[in-house]
Amino acid sequence: MERPGRTKAAGPPLPGASRRVLWGPVIGFGLVSLAADVVSDGARPLAGPLLAQLGASALLVGLVTGGAEAAAQGLRLVFGPWADRTRRYWTFTLAGYALTAVCVPLLAVVPWAGESGLLLAAVLIIGDRVGKAVRSPAKTVLLAAVAKPVGRGRGFAVHKSLDLVGALLGPVLVAAVLAATGNLSAAFAVLSVPAVAAMLLLFWLRRRVPDPRGPGPGPGQAASRDGGGGPEAAVEDAAVKPVPAGGAGRPASLLAGSFALFAVAAFFWSAGLVAFGVISYHLTTTAAVPVAVVPLLYAGAMAAAALGALATGVLYDRSGARVLLALPLLIAAVPALALAPAAGVAFSGVLVWGTALGIQDSTVKALVADLVPEQRQGTAYGVFAAFEGAGALAGGALYGALYDTGPLLIAAVAVLQLVAFVVLIVALRRTRSPARQPGTAPGPV
Repeated sequence: MERPGRTKAAGPPLPGASRRVLWGPVIGFGLVSLAADVVSDGARPLAGPLLAQLGASALLVGLVTGGAEAAAQGLRLVFGPWADRTRRYWTFTLAGYALTAVCVPLLAVVPWAGESGLLLAAVLIIGDRVGKAVRSPAKTVLLAAVAKPVGRGRGFAVHKSLDLVGALLGPVLVAAVLAATGNLSAAFAVLSVPAVAAMLLLFWLRRRVPDPRGPGPGPGQAASRDGGGGPEAAVEDAAVKPVPAGGAGRPASLLAGSFALFAVAAFFWSAGLVAFGVISYHLTTTAAVPVAVVPLLYAGAMAAAALGALATGVLYDRSGARVLLALPLLIAAVPALALAPAAGVAFSGVLVWGTALGIQDSTVKALVADLVPEQRQGTAYGVFAAFEGAGALAGGALYGALYDTGPLLIAAVAVLQLVAFVVLIVALRRTRSPARQPGTAPGPV
């Protein structure tokens, strides 16, 4: 196993291969995510108003939107292992993006669906998030493969930064359409343009990047690639390493060793990272921030997330996974700052929250790719997402129960992050142990 945070190309540098060529697929996946996030994140703030317009109660709105987010996380446990078994990562990636590209623009016709409009809207809203679950593990495996020649920390960071640009542009686009027309259907309809753009980019990438599947090449094949090929060859070489056996030729369990410890740490840090909905509620009810200012603060948080992802991505490639020790420290500061009664302090907390979110959604994924064999990365991302989703669910209950207690909530989050910090240290020390991987370089701590 390679040293986490020190990824490198599968073979010697390819003659004539420029950094632009190697970065091309990474940027391509980033642009796909940008366009898809314009669609998905543009629609998400409008789900509640649309359901209310169709006659839904607050309880039903909560059930539909909550169920959609649960599906986005929980179903990865199904689609991640499924993608690994079939090795058809592009099939799942295309299917998942297609679900979003179809479901979101179709919300434009829901008001004319009569009595079945409410049911149709619920199905389409959930369908968008199911698409996220279908594509995410498989797409991340593809991204991990194409990012390996340039450094996974940098690759995931650049991808996440482009992804966050889409998360900013989507709400701005629908807000502009609503301001001009006052019509929800028009706002959903305009999202068909970035949806088509995302699919066209995806089919273009499909021709350049192969499925990382199949048996490893023999010595002669591996040697022949040293003198030619391109990023596609690097992807294939990076993806055909044999899976470590867990006795009698069986793959070793993911829920063992360093990966399991990192997943446990992810549960605890996710339990402490409050959802932005709680922060926005606090800003408007306690900190007396005008509602119109909240989207601008969210935009600032997304900018901080992009910077956090880029900075830690570069440090991850240079110094290793120990850069992630900053994550629980940042999360521990969020409730003390973001839920403070003074608006200025709360604003700084929003930026800290965004920075932590950016690290969690980029550099952490690079580490997962470095900890498990390529053939099992889809399963690994599904399992890891389940731990994070369970932590987020527990954290939602925690913040709901302790929101009015102030110091008690801050102390509870601090304890959760202390546990996450200790588990991270243990995981990093196990990762560096030469006895666990004879002949490998020392680990990142």
